[in-house]
Amino acid sequence: MSHLIEARDFSLHYGLTKAGRKTAVDNISFNIPKGRVIGLLGHNGAGKTSLMKAMVGLIGGTGELKVLGLDPRQQRNELLQSLSYIPDVAVLPRWARVDELITLMSGLQPRFSADRARTLLQRTSVGPRDKVKSLSKGMVTQLHLALIAAIDTKLMILDEPTLGLDVMSRKSFYEMLIDEWCDGERTVVISTHQVEEIETLLSDVMMLDEGRLVLNISLEEMDSRFMALSHDAAAADAVADAHPLLRYRQQGRPAALFDGAPPEHVQELGQRFRPSLVDLFMALTRKPELQSRQA
Repeated sequence: MSHLIEARDFSLHYGLTKAGRKTAVDNISFNIPKGRVIGLLGHNGAGKTSLMKAMVGLIGGTGELKVLGLDPRQQRNELLQSLSYIPDVAVLPRWARVDELITLMSGLQPRFSADRARTLLQRTSVGPRDKVKSLSKGMVTQLHLALIAAIDTKLMILDEPTLGLDVMSRKSFYEMLIDEWCDGERTVVISTHQVEEIETLLSDVMMLDEGRLVLNISLEEMDSRFMALSHDAAAADAVADAHPLLRYRQQGRPAALFDGAPPEHVQELGQRFRPSLVDLFMALTRKPELQSRQA
């Protein structure tokens, strides 16, 4: 299997409203290979959660979508044996003890390793006799990851896994994920709004804007394709004439982000720097009228 996820002209539509059918995912195509850490980015309502639900067979669409070579809707039981998923509304039973959850998982999932779960939990302050209701939100999230990461799967899908957590809890979560699960063969797809926090973890990024896939690129390709230029205010008109994707401010100075290198005479007007993933996200998903208002 050359790709773990393959989509061809895939779309998702919801029921009729006064304005017609709502399009959650709009005719997108992409491949996701093994051994990658994919950031799935987009504003609220961009289609991230809908796409992830389709990947795990919770909803269906039109076009083609294959996950681990399987049809997620028609072969969901088989798919879930080799796929791990934490949704944005994941809940663990508050009455259960940690060791009871490990026993329960051992009976439900044949690929689950109780020993592996206990080893992962040693990285946290969660004890085997603790009840879920006694744990903080960050500790519950770490417990959930330990249980899911103890399943021997090829693909993990995480929908806003650290939503509502403080910065230390988010950092601990991602450290466990990268250190203990990502091994160069497995792939994880992460949807999050904390773009700046996960940029260094990612190998690739996919951006959705109103259901459309506006970017699907590796971080290495992103560095070579996109260019940012910091310049003096006097050069603003000349830089604007080169039609940048985004005009903004960087460390108090005017700056512009380009898809590809601008003309040589424009490059000479400023200093080149590496655009951040947040900069690129803003450039590709903001409304044009908001960009012009900010310039």
